[in-house]
Amino acid sequence: MTLHISPIHAFQDNYIWCLYSGKHGVVVDPGDAKPVLAFFKEHGLTLSDILLTHHHWDHTNGLPELVAAFSNVKVWGPHSDKIHGIDCVLGEGDMVSLPSIACDFSVIEVPGHTLDHIAYYGSAGLFCGDTLFSAGCGRLFEGSPAQMEHSLAKLRALPPATNVFCTHEYTLANLKFATTVEPLNTDLLEYQRWAIAQREQHKPTLPSTLAKELAVNPFLRCQQPPVMTAVNQHWNTQQAGEHSVFAGLRRWKDQF
Repeated sequence: MTLHISPIHAFQDNYIWCLYSGKHGVVVDPGDAKPVLAFFKEHGLTLSDILLTHHHWDHTNGLPELVAAFSNVKVWGPHSDKIHGIDCVLGEGDMVSLPSIACDFSVIEVPGHTLDHIAYYGSAGLFCGDTLFSAGCGRLFEGSPAQMEHSLAKLRALPPATNVFCTHEYTLANLKFATTVEPLNTDLLEYQRWAIAQREQHKPTLPSTLAKELAVNPFLRCQQPPVMTAVNQHWNTQQAGEHSVFAGLRRWKDQF
């Protein structure tokens, strides 16, 4: 059976990703149960598994209602004392087997946005929560710039063809910053035109691909001379290392 992946809209800009095949479905980071329940009713689906990337409320608040609505749901998530109800606690290198949709994932620990953050990687793509966004990355609420840069380096090393499923529609806002950093990046400018057209039609800009992000996302391009030069000019510094450039870039974005 074919695996389908659809975004379920929640709150202002969240995407709860639903992977479904046949009559079974899996959701990633259900911050709100109501749109998930409506989607599953519309498509005649039974929820078999829930994948969580980190503890923030807009990724976890739908958990109790969904567990109550579907029997035998298995909840997968990170080591965290801030999430209640996880059945399978996951760490770096663990495997997630989802036989209901014939899909498997490996777990990547990606601290930075939060310390408990994990991502799920498999043939279906990369489900990266709030670590990597299209043309951006998550804010550092708990981790350090060095931790986030190391986490993004893990994701950067995945195959370029990987589909990237982020959990927020932040692309246009991120592109405003990215084009400030690299105003002469033609791939970036072309992507911005495309993203604007998508949003004007109320269509998602996601999923992205890792190849696209490597071409346009400044937080994955800290080793590229134009990004290094832009950061140094902005802060009037002479930083050369990726960690220092990333820290300056993240600080710049925070104030943008």
